[in-house]
Amino acid sequence: MALITVGPFNRVEGDLEVRLEITDGQVTQAWANAPLYRGFEQILQGKDPRDALVLTPRLCGICSVSQSMAAAYALADAQNLQMPPNGDLATNLMLAAENLADHLTHFYLFFMPDFARAVYAAEPWYGPAAARFRAHTGTAAREWPPARAQFLHLMGLLAGKWPHSLSLQPGGSARPIQAQERLRLLAILGAFRRFLETRTFGDTLDAIVALDSGAALGRWTAARPPHSSDFRHFLHCSHQLGLDRLGRATDRFMSFGNYLIGARRLLRYGLWDHQGPRHLDLATITEDLSHSRMLGGEAPLHPSQGVTLPDLDRPDGYTWCKAPRLDGQVVEVGALARQMVDGHPLIRDLVAHSGGNVQNRVIARLLETARVTLAMDDWIRRLVPGEPFCSHGELPDEAEGAGLVEAARGSLGHWLRVRKGRIHTYQIIAPTTWNFSPRDRGNIPGALEQALVGAPVRPGERTPISVQHIVRSFDPCMVCTVH
Repeated sequence: MALITVGPFNRVEGDLEVRLEITDGQVTQAWANAPLYRGFEQILQGKDPRDALVLTPRLCGICSVSQSMAAAYALADAQNLQMPPNGDLATNLMLAAENLADHLTHFYLFFMPDFARAVYAAEPWYGPAAARFRAHTGTAAREWPPARAQFLHLMGLLAGKWPHSLSLQPGGSARPIQAQERLRLLAILGAFRRFLETRTFGDTLDAIVALDSGAALGRWTAARPPHSSDFRHFLHCSHQLGLDRLGRATDRFMSFGNYLIGARRLLRYGLWDHQGPRHLDLATITEDLSHSRMLGGEAPLHPSQGVTLPDLDRPDGYTWCKAPRLDGQVVEVGALARQMVDGHPLIRDLVAHSGGNVQNRVIARLLETARVTLAMDDWIRRLVPGEPFCSHGELPDEAEGAGLVEAARGSLGHWLRVRKGRIHTYQIIAPTTWNFSPRDRGNIPGALEQALVGAPVRPGERTPISVQHIVRSFDPCMVCTVH
């Protein structure tokens, strides 16, 4: 048996270390450590509740809209305030633009460059993969950033700027869209769609969304050469490496649902486990501090009652990340979870055959990109210039609220309590807090820690390539994790 520490990881947002126990060439135990403490939940205490709209987006520079949305929803819940239809549509467009930019940035700049590592140089597929996906010098690294920049011009029209826009409000958007701007939004989205259909998928978005089984995906993949699109290229490399057998975690998936319009969501809310779809009871969410560097009692608390007090000397603590649990159970969040809960037939069939794994997480992320891009076109066309984009209300001096949203990486929740007109407590559970949580008081590892068990380690490896694939398949954002 050997113990090694892998980290810090490159191409990961924030700081991450993973300690591995290795026996007979495979990982037998893992401990995920988020080594940076930031303290946003303490910073917010005593502030005007509206300050959350300014402060919480600063948790992160790549998913700030998600944090803004969660804060706005929490304040709206505390005020019992509803957005007008234009507000729902505009805020959904902002959130979707950020989420899709994150999905494609993860695919092109974070995940795929691992296929260009020297460890794979002897593989027959290595040459084309390195030419396309090598960090900095691959053709994808030259094509995607300008396409991303052009796509994010949506945020200038919808929100004034990105990141850290202040146009997101509890009642909707403070930035109304005019008729000529709606045409510009459609043009920007059209250019993004052309990039997806020509480079990412090599097919129409409708054809991708219509794939309804693993067999259908296999036929689609075989219909053209691997290098005809980046999605096919990924599937070819993944098949050669067996990534559908790597990185399986709990197969218990949670989603808060996303893209609310009135009382309905584009992506459903709920839980999926071995018994199928289940009701999601938010009252059963707790945060366990037993293996976190945090002060707290033995009993896990619901986030509405939670506290964040650092304790560097806690004997069993090995990370600044808390351990959120749903009814005492570990869950996985992210695009794979969203598509499972929503019931997309391709993802449900893939998970039925091989569970949650590296390959299925990437497939779900790209499938979601196609689905949401099509929905964005509909949302832009449904905007009604001249009609209200924002409702207004007064926040009581004594109030509570919860804001739940799906960021690119999974379920994000903000829980707010207001006393005497100021923030009394503000607790946040970010997606990577769920996925990269430490052990709980029952010594049950978090989702990543479970997914790493069984990962193969090649002789002499100090940074196992299999571990890199598994970690990146979750697309961690560690700065949000340790807010």
